[in-house]
Amino acid sequence: MSDKPIAFFDSGVGGLSVLSDALHLLPEENYIYFADTDNVPYGTKSSDEIQSLVRDTVHFLSTQNLKALVIACNTATSVVVRELRQTYDFPIVGMEPAVKPATELGADMRVLVCATDRTIEEDKLMHLIHNLEAEDRVDLCSLQELVTSAENFDFFSNEIVAYIKDKLAAIDWLDYSAIVLGCTHFIYYRNILRSIIPDHVFIIDGNMGTVRRLAAVIGKEIDKHWDNQSRKLQSDLSERYSRVRYYQSGREVPAIYYDNYLRFIEEIRL
Repeated sequence: MSDKPIAFFDSGVGGLSVLSDALHLLPEENYIYFADTDNVPYGTKSSDEIQSLVRDTVHFLSTQNLKALVIACNTATSVVVRELRQTYDFPIVGMEPAVKPATELGADMRVLVCATDRTIEEDKLMHLIHNLEAEDRVDLCSLQELVTSAENFDFFSNEIVAYIKDKLAAIDWLDYSAIVLGCTHFIYYRNILRSIIPDHVFIIDGNMGTVRRLAAVIGKEIDKHWDNQSRKLQSDLSERYSRVRYYQSGREVPAIYYDNYLRFIEEIRL
């Protein structure tokens, strides 16, 4: 078992969905989860504000003798990951919307990328789409309000269902092969989205790709036979969860703050 922890950083609870996959794929590692709860959401802030917040957080995390850092936030990645990699000598894994696998699903079909306001406005996403030569196939949609709803553990209310339906009302799904969840907070709403979107449309996120990239940079093999069935069989989660230390904007907090989120993620991933 490694002594050095792997840190996961997000503006709030969204990155827990990435941590959850890491706990399954890399169960022998130790982890830190840092949520910048005092400053969530990032998606409505300026690039300068986000840069300052992320710099402060990563400076703090750099004192924890890290094996690696995962920026489990598409918005923070889009704004500041290049600068971080130039500053620190430990591996830094960022997230980006999973546009590439989505565009590979159907050559003649469109893809809808849902993200925060800031991710949509940053050049990084547009460069990604341009490099894939997919400008004429990819549409963008902000679901910014889902970040605040997730922070409030609002996953079921009539208001949030109405919000999602309204934001997607103009989409003719016959033209689309996939919807990309370009914010880790959005993954909590996978079941609602699945109930709204036709079955032929894939719902894609970048979590598994991020964790596989993490495994590669730390030189670890992952369980190639791991799947959702094995997740079902692991009913006792307490041992894996005990490998995580939690921080909220620099203050260490008990795991109880996040237990319900992690268990909810387990349910919607089945």
